[in-house]
Amino acid sequence: MARILIVDDAKFMRLTLSEILEKAQHKVVGEAENGQEAIDMYRKIQPDLVTMDITMPVLSGLDAVKQIKSEFPDAKVIMCSAMGQQKMVVEAIEAGAKDFIVKPFDENRVSEAINRVLY
Repeated sequence: MARILIVDDAKFMRLTLSEILEKAQHKVVGEAENGQEAIDMYRKIQPDLVTMDITMPVLSGLDAVKQIKSEFPDAKVIMCSAMGQQKMVVEAIEAGAKDFIVKPFDENRVSEAINRVLY
């Protein structure tokens, strides 16, 4: 069971992902609506894993990953993106993200990504 921080500006997406994660026996330890909140929460709770949306207000997921990885090199981040954001996904992986999942979320793909990154 992993302690996971969900970062997405859309409440519906956070809820959807939360349900998938809890069904897979993981614990959602926090939710953030933008990249800056994600950084602040990461510092406080230091979760086992972060699911990070790419496009968000205040600070993008890309910038948040760079900041988190600079402070916590061992941080495990899975990027979440809508279809057609391949260029950003590549940038996210280069910035230190371990994997990515595409919206709308597929339960099996989410579980596979989490297991690959954690174990």
